[in-house]
Amino acid sequence: MNGVRHWLLALQFFTRIPVTGRLAAWVGYSPAMLRAAAGHFPGVGWVVGAVGAGVLWGALHGLPAGPLGALVAAALSTGATVWLTGAFHEDGLADSADGLGGGATRERALAIMKDSRIGSYGTVTLLVVLLLKVALIALLAGHGAGRAALALLAAHVLSRLAPVLIMRALPYVGEADGSKSKPLADAVSRTGVLVGTLWSFPALALLWSGQAATSLIASLIAWGLALLYMARLLQRRLQGFTGDTLGATQQLCEVALLLGLALTLT
Repeated sequence: MNGVRHWLLALQFFTRIPVTGRLAAWVGYSPAMLRAAAGHFPGVGWVVGAVGAGVLWGALHGLPAGPLGALVAAALSTGATVWLTGAFHEDGLADSADGLGGGATRERALAIMKDSRIGSYGTVTLLVVLLLKVALIALLAGHGAGRAALALLAAHVLSRLAPVLIMRALPYVGEADGSKSKPLADAVSRTGVLVGTLWSFPALALLWSGQAATSLIASLIAWGLALLYMARLLQRRLQGFTGDTLGATQQLCEVALLLGLALTLT
């Protein structure tokens, strides 16, 4: 039952879904629980991904067929997931782009990330990633509503495993009291990584069932390259991670996985 409590704690942290009343009292809270809940980040992806996939599938069947209908369906699906998460990860992406793009030093980059205002680096990066995401989902939708929905669901789960691995590999360098975008925890245990991996295995099965073997391999390679890029960038520029950079990692790995699938479409 502790696993359910940890998952609910992660769910209320990363989405708008409330955990209140008696359920909140049962879930409880402690620093140890917060750290244990970090491994359930991919489990939150199942909820967010299911909402996005459901909206996509329903819109594709309700709108006129064709590229424009697929584009509108992709935009509605993306909007639904952004609303459900409160743009939490997109905000992290924009702040990370501003900090890493505009800060010449580690200290300056961290200071910029704390600023609630969005700059040119953050604006451009956010627009490009959102447009790319919508376009890739629409492209996949053109090859089948069910196939695209399964791919989107898997992408939301697997992209949330990447921040868990970052949290295991690097130290937390943000200020717990001063940061406006705190991570779920400042570290994750080996058990947390195992939990996140177990959440992710069914997502791999979904990709395998809905895509060709070459598409699965390409998507995992793209996901791995995005994760490696973020890990090396954060190690070199910040010597660790912040809550914002975890959101950026999730967003880039999600787009990378969709891009890998799209590149192998025939």
